[in-house]
Amino acid sequence: MAPTKAQNKSVTLHDVAREAGVSLITASRALSNPGMVSAKTIERVQQAAEAVGYIPNLIAGGLKSRRSLMVAAVVPDIAVTQFLPTIKALTETLEAAGYHLILGQSSYDDSREEALLNAMIGRRPDGIVVTGLIQSEAARERLRQSGIPVVETWELSDRPVDMAVGFSHVKVGSAVAGYFLSKGWQRVGIATGDDRRARLRSEAFVSTFGRPVPTAVVPAPSNLPLGRRALAELLEKEPRLQAICCSSDQLAQGVLVEAQARGLRVPEDLAVCGFGDAEASAHMAPSLTTVQVDAARIGATAARLILDKCKGLPVEPRIVDVGFRVIERASTGGAD
Repeated sequence: MAPTKAQNKSVTLHDVAREAGVSLITASRALSNPGMVSAKTIERVQQAAEAVGYIPNLIAGGLKSRRSLMVAAVVPDIAVTQFLPTIKALTETLEAAGYHLILGQSSYDDSREEALLNAMIGRRPDGIVVTGLIQSEAARERLRQSGIPVVETWELSDRPVDMAVGFSHVKVGSAVAGYFLSKGWQRVGIATGDDRRARLRSEAFVSTFGRPVPTAVVPAPSNLPLGRRALAELLEKEPRLQAICCSSDQLAQGVLVEAQARGLRVPEDLAVCGFGDAEASAHMAPSLTTVQVDAARIGATAARLILDKCKGLPVEPRIVDVGFRVIERASTGGAD
């Protein structure tokens, strides 16, 4: 049977107002500016909207207000656990202000990131959050010209596109090397992903350590199986390894599994350090020494910077360094 005219007709705000028994302007205020009406009226209008199946036309509303109430974010990979607290805090902080987050995945590919950014600019979100520093100069210039607030996260620069919230990966690599040197380890190795930020940490580690270090490079995003493979490769290069610096906790967990499979005691035979302080890292046996970054603070701060810009408020500072710290646990001889 062909759909009737009534079935084809879109549900409008007039239908909601009629169902709730209120004026059109009251229904509009209850759904888009609830501070102007009573809680009882808001509840009545919301129940009416649900009853008639009304969904607000956000595009039309955005044309009137010049606000989409949408923020877009680019992450390298949604499966990487170290980014999850950032995404969660970003989402929650934006939602509390009435905004929604749209997520894109770059897969650690600069050209894919540029394509995502171009698509996002075309849809005019109220803000864009990017994991890491945007590498394409063309994309950076398009973002500047768009006027859309942009926050680059998980990294720092004195010349961000707009704003930045993160930390120095060079300082992280140097700090971990200093920690290894303080332990007296001389035969050390690096297990690292092939992404740019991991390379920055590895290069800084080698520079601070003061001499070449055996290195196993795996494709990003790194994971437990790749960690097992990395340890096997490093032991072929240096069978007497004392300690390994890993570019992620997931990679370090794989190193720990492979060490156990080979009968190596951690930390007596081999010390292991990760990066990111994943939730499971403190509960492993042995617990994993790692570099802790306040990922949730990165997300919440990025959201607040965008919200302030949307309100026309001055944004200072535009560059926020959240810092980091080395958390010593049992995998390098610390307390379990």
